[in-house]
Amino acid sequence: MKKIAIFASGSGTNFQAILQQLKEENWNAEIVLVVSDNPQAKVLERAETAGIPVFAFEPKSFENKAAFERTIVEQLHHHGAEWLVLAGYMRLIGDTLLSAYRNKIINIHPSLLPAFPGLDAIGQAYKAGVKVVGITVHFVDEGMDTGPIIAQRALQVEENDTLTTLEEKIHKLEHQLYPQVIKDILELNGRGEKKS
Repeated sequence: MKKIAIFASGSGTNFQAILQQLKEENWNAEIVLVVSDNPQAKVLERAETAGIPVFAFEPKSFENKAAFERTIVEQLHHHGAEWLVLAGYMRLIGDTLLSAYRNKIINIHPSLLPAFPGLDAIGQAYKAGVKVVGITVHFVDEGMDTGPIIAQRALQVEENDTLTTLEEKIHKLEHQLYPQVIKDILELNGRGEKKS
């Protein structure tokens, strides 16, 4: 049974999509912890409703990134987390987490990387007037949205699309693609293991 921790800073719609698919398709995996750098995030309510332990922290209350990441690693080890799934986590992952979970951290980004990395990717793409947008699932490395790409899905921008309609379409695409890619990665890495 693969053990996943989900990192999120906001409403948790990707968390919800992953949890739903995991249950419906009876994955050989479980979400053992939800980590948030925002103690008011709605994702924490969603996790608690689903009976999943949460760890929320205020980055400002720590001396630096290494200090709060050390605390996160302790929590992850305590819950037995093997894979980290970033689902709207609005912080760059630092060396402490990277070295503890090298090649085991997955992120989703709302653009066709390497185009439009960083914050407000959909807004960046919309302002640039591109005709095709999309999403990228990738492994996390030291850079901002620079890790090896696992999967991408493109979406045509229609004449009548507004920033709001584009955001809705991209989020819908994320909720379809991300759970499937996570499931595939876990299965690929779990070959030869018995269901527990």
